[in-house]
Amino acid sequence: MNINVTLFGQMITFLLFVIFTKKFVWPPIIKALKERQGKIADGLAAAERGHHELAKAQEQIALELKQTKESASNIIVEAKKQADSIVDASRQQAHEEGVRIIQQAHSEIEHMIAQAKEDLRKQVATIALLGAEKVLARSIDAKAHQDLLDKLAQEI
Repeated sequence: MNINVTLFGQMITFLLFVIFTKKFVWPPIIKALKERQGKIADGLAAAERGHHELAKAQEQIALELKQTKESASNIIVEAKKQADSIVDASRQQAHEEGVRIIQQAHSEIEHMIAQAKEDLRKQVATIALLGAEKVLARSIDAKAHQDLLDKLAQEI
């Protein structure tokens, strides 16, 4: 009987221990486990959101980098075009200025040649007249003198 009473006493003690544990020990443990499980789930969700946001940020950075490269390329192309147009305009202006200077020099040379020819004609006519006067040893009248000068000027 001692075995039965002891066994029955141990069963009652164990049953009281289980009830006590179920009522006072398990609820805080289960509550702590559920809180921990919630924190872990929140942490995993936050990590997933972080990975998603990181992927979006990397895509955005890649897009902005591409746009920046295209913009820089366009700026470089425009700068080259502008430089080429400035160089072409300067070249054209220099060419026009050179043509103008050459034309001006040609007209000055032609004017000087015409003036030199006219001076030379006058000098040749005067020398010829003086030579004719000395050879003939007489003076020619003014009208004859002028006719001779005109003929001589045309021949020269």
